Amino acid sequence: MNRLTRPIVNLLLLLALSTLPSHAQQTIEINANAPTTPFPHFWEEMFGSGRAALVLRQSYLNDLKAVKQVTDFRYVRFHAILHDELGVYNEDEHGNPVYNFAYIDQIYDNLLANGVRPVVEISFMPKKLAFNPDFLHPFWYKPNVSPTKSYEKWDGLITAFAKNLVGRYGIDEVSQWHFEVWNEPNIDFWGGIPRQRSYFELYDHTARDLKAVSPRLRVGGPATAAAQWVDAFLKHTTENNVPVDFVSSHGYADDTVENMFSPSDNVPADLPMDQRVCRAIAKVRGQMKAAGKPTMPLFWTEWNVPGHNQSRDTTYVGPALANTVRQCDGLVDMMSFWTFSDVFEEGGPGPRPFIGQFGLRAEFGINKPSYYGFALLHQLGDQRIANTSPDIITTKSADGSLKIAVWNLVAPDAESLRNGKTRTLTLNIQGPAANAPVAIQRVDNEHGNVLPEYAKIGKPDYPTPTQVEQLNRATTLPPPEQTHLENHQLTLKLEPNALALVTVTSH
Repeated sequence: MNRLTRPIVNLLLLLALSTLPSHAQQTIEINANAPTTPFPHFWEEMFGSGRAALVLRQSYLNDLKAVKQVTDFRYVRFHAILHDELGVYNEDEHGNPVYNFAYIDQIYDNLLANGVRPVVEISFMPKKLAFNPDFLHPFWYKPNVSPTKSYEKWDGLITAFAKNLVGRYGIDEVSQWHFEVWNEPNIDFWGGIPRQRSYFELYDHTARDLKAVSPRLRVGGPATAAAQWVDAFLKHTTENNVPVDFVSSHGYADDTVENMFSPSDNVPADLPMDQRVCRAIAKVRGQMKAAGKPTMPLFWTEWNVPGHNQSRDTTYVGPALANTVRQCDGLVDMMSFWTFSDVFEEGGPGPRPFIGQFGLRAEFGINKPSYYGFALLHQLGDQRIANTSPDIITTKSADGSLKIAVWNLVAPDAESLRNGKTRTLTLNIQGPAANAPVAIQRVDNEHGNVLPEYAKIGKPDYPTPTQVEQLNRATTLPPPEQTHLENHQLTLKLEPNALALVTVTSH
């Protein structure tokens, strides 16, 4: 069975299991000889980042290199490749278009030089091409979200943009990119009226422009917030024979149930945050199947864990990520964690590190616990062994070893954190020798957690390079703890929001 068409009931079973109460002690059965299914690392194939101009900064590239080192991610997505700060579009005194792709070329040069390709989010509107030059989004860098004043000139810009890319990098390279039309047009990032119909017009023009340059260019959408519009988008593009190579949408764990689902989706109003992203993905995958597109690639081009109590700076991210991976496996081709870096200016330059931003690295290049959480999950194998426990992902590597992620997830709200308990988990592992060697790595309060170290140096607003080096050195994960199974069993104690990676050698 194609992994993307596994029955949705499997996901619902896992979600139901994840609502079972936690126990202080638990035994989890693992059969290393059980059947496996392919386990592509869909959660680390792509990352998001703020906007295109940031790629010209060394701090951004430093973070990109650091995250690439621990995840080997292949794609990055950002806003505003057509923003006026890049000087892409102008008009002469007669109103004729004038293009300048110098900064765009430098941006993509920088990505490719670091082994990363773009998901090209085609946004936003150059002011001289805008129907309303003053229709600015409230982000600090003030992107223009107006529709175009002339689709003839928009077609010309998109055609010239695509031809420049193909001419510079070659069609064999650019055909491996993905072109996504706009960002979240169902909310305030798009000012067309009526919103949906006017976005579809933008999509139609853009997709056909790209395909006219080369049918090998890959284009998709609708890039909507909160898992919306996909059914209408696929209906529109099918009825009007508009090219679509992939579907993209967004959904965050702290999006509301009301925003992500309709009553017909039969989702409980109190659906826990740690289940919302994958339920939304399952909804969209179901809509794609109903539209006759069950195996079309689905890219979740923005998501993140809940942001309560600055949780995105804490050890919470690792278990929340692992739990999302567990639920979403088989439903989505790529998920783009928003973002890999706190070099990010939607609200303006960050005033200090650790203000609850989205990234894996804080301002000044400081590794957060999420950085190390991703590093642990990167080591999982590429074959998954099914397990009904809501606290584990069991995989096999090419060398035959078992790679097991196990965690103790505690929600980031104040009451849950206050009541969170250390859990004792016993893994009963059949298949390897009864005393097989085991290696254990952890991200928890004592491993990979920079916040106590930052407090020790006085929480400076602007840490020096020496202090940053000191912080990263202090939180670098130590060599794995070496132990062995005892009569096929391994017992672990996991603090609240601890994530562990267990490697069991088969020989």
